[in-house]
Amino acid sequence: MQLVVRGPLHRWDLDGLSQRVCAVLSGLPGRVVHCHLTNVEADAVAVDALARLQLVARREGCLVVLCDVTPELRELVSLLGLVDVLPERL
Repeated sequence: MQLVVRGPLHRWDLDGLSQRVCAVLSGLPGRVVHCHLTNVEADAVAVDALARLQLVARREGCLVVLCDVTPELRELVSLLGLVDVLPERL
């Protein structure tokens, strides 16, 4: 399954994004969601959004795998110790 997350992301976008992903994944356990990031800046809001998406996916028995990650966002995820939580497709 493909999911495109477009930036810029704002804190007020997070609840709606989580709800939409939850609705899409409901009843589809075992799916791997390839999350393509377009114009997503490396900041706390982006990491929060991605961590929430992973949480929603795991609650539904799915997994989010990040795609098209910028080096800056990759570094921030690593710095925050979330590499295992937010795996990246290589």
